[in-house]
Amino acid sequence: MPPDTRLVWDSSARSWAAGSVVAGGSPWRLSRLHGPAASLAARARAAGLPGVTPGTPGARAAQVLVDRGLLHPRPSPRAGPHDVTVVVPAMGRAESLRRTLEALVGLDVLVVDDGTPLPSPVEEAARDAGARYLRLEVNAGPAAARNAGIAAATTSLVALVDSDCEPEPAWLDRLVPFFDDPRVAVVAPRIVARSDDTSVLARYERSSSALDMGSRPALVRPGSRLGFVPSATMLVRRAAVADAPFDVSLRLGEDVDLVWRLADSGAHVRYEPSVSVVHELRGSWRAWAMRRYEYGTSSSMLEARHPGRLAPLRLSPWNAGALGLAAVGLPVVGGAVGGVAAGLLARRLARADMSWDVAAQVVGAGLVADGVAVGHALRREYWPLGAVALLAAPWSRGARAVAGLMLAPVVAEWVRERPDLDPLRYLGIRLAADAAYGSGVIAGCVQGRTVVPLLPRWRRARPVAVRGGAATPST
Repeated sequence: MPPDTRLVWDSSARSWAAGSVVAGGSPWRLSRLHGPAASLAARARAAGLPGVTPGTPGARAAQVLVDRGLLHPRPSPRAGPHDVTVVVPAMGRAESLRRTLEALVGLDVLVVDDGTPLPSPVEEAARDAGARYLRLEVNAGPAAARNAGIAAATTSLVALVDSDCEPEPAWLDRLVPFFDDPRVAVVAPRIVARSDDTSVLARYERSSSALDMGSRPALVRPGSRLGFVPSATMLVRRAAVADAPFDVSLRLGEDVDLVWRLADSGAHVRYEPSVSVVHELRGSWRAWAMRRYEYGTSSSMLEARHPGRLAPLRLSPWNAGALGLAAVGLPVVGGAVGGVAAGLLARRLARADMSWDVAAQVVGAGLVADGVAVGHALRREYWPLGAVALLAAPWSRGARAVAGLMLAPVVAEWVRERPDLDPLRYLGIRLAADAAYGSGVIAGCVQGRTVVPLLPRWRRARPVAVRGGAATPST
C-alpha cells in the first residue's frame, strides 16, 4: 500500500486485555497482538473513522492486519481522468439504460447489447449518449455480456455497471485509488434503492435490499461477515480477471463465483460503502419475490464449484448442544454445556497467554452468534420448519424458543436501522423475502439432485498470535 494510505479499524472487531486480544476479521478469528501490530491496532481504534497512517515501523504489521480484515484502507480521493472503461451490459429496458448513461457522462462507456431484438432501442440509447456499442447476436446472459466488455477494453481498470444502476458523482475518484495496492482485484460500492419511491416495497428495499451489503467496509471472502459483493456495480482490475472472467454457464450467482475464485487466488476484494450507487426497484411484488427466489436457485451450481461454502449453518458442536438443550426446556443444563466449552477454550487460550475471562466472553459471543445463525437458517433454507415453529409457538415452549431465535434478530435489526416502515410490516416482508430465497435454494437442490447446500457443518476456531506483523498459530 502507498505509505500515506489511512487505515481504519474494523468496527465489528471486539477486543480484550487492553486491546491485545482481538476477535474479528475476514474470516473471523481470535488473535493475540504483539509489538507493532498491537501498537498500530490501538492507534487505529482510538482514531476512529479518520484512521491512521502506519508509518515505516508498522508497515509490515499494517499489511498483516489488512490481510486479516481488521484494518481497512481509506485512500484519499483522486480526480480523473482515470484509466477506466465503463461496461454497461443491457437487454432491453432502454429508458432505464438512458438514466444510467446520464450518470456516466464524460466517461469512456461501452454498452454491450445482450441480444435485444432488432431494431435495438439499446443501440439508440447508446448512440444518443455518445457511448460505444457492442452487440451480442444471441442473448447469452449478463456473465457473457460483461466478459465481452472486459475483452474489448484496453484500460487497466474496468467498471461494470448494470443498466438499472446510477453511480453517484465522482464515484471513480474515490474507488480508483484502492487499486494502488497491487493485491486489490475488485472494489464494490454500496448499492442502495432509489429514494423517490414511497411505496411499501420501496421503503423496505431502502432498508433491506438484497443488493445492499450494509454500511461497514469489508474485506470480502468466503466464510466472512461479507462473503460476496453483487456485480450490479463493481470496479475490477482487468489483468486480474482476464484469464478467468465470469462463468458464462451461470445466469445467476456468477458474481459470487468470481469473488470466491479471486479470494482463493489471494487477491483482495473490497467493499467500500462510502460510495453509493442507486438501483431501480423491480416494479411488482411478484417480480421482487421471483428475483429473491432466483438468487436461491444458484445454490446447487455454486456448491458444485465451491464445495461446502454454501452451508446454511456453521455451528460449534458445543453451542449447538447448549441451544438445543435450552430449546427443549433445559436451560440450566445448556448453560452447563456452555460453561464446559468456556473451560476447554480457556485451557487452549492459556497457552497463548490469554486470560480465562476472555474465554467466557468469546464463548458467550459465539453462542449468541450461533443462535442468530440458527434463526436465519430457519427463516430461509429451513423455512418450512420455521413456519411450523411459528404456528406451534402458542402451545409449545420449544417452538416459542425457536420462534424467538427467528424473530428476535429481525426485531433488533428494525430497532437498530429504524426503517421507514412499521415493525409488523417490516417483519412480515422480511419473512417473505427469506422464505422466497430459501424456496429457491430448495428448488435448486431438487433440480441439481443434491441436498448438500441444505446440510449444516461444524466449525472449530483456532486462535492466532500476531507478533509484529508475523502470524503464528497459538494452539
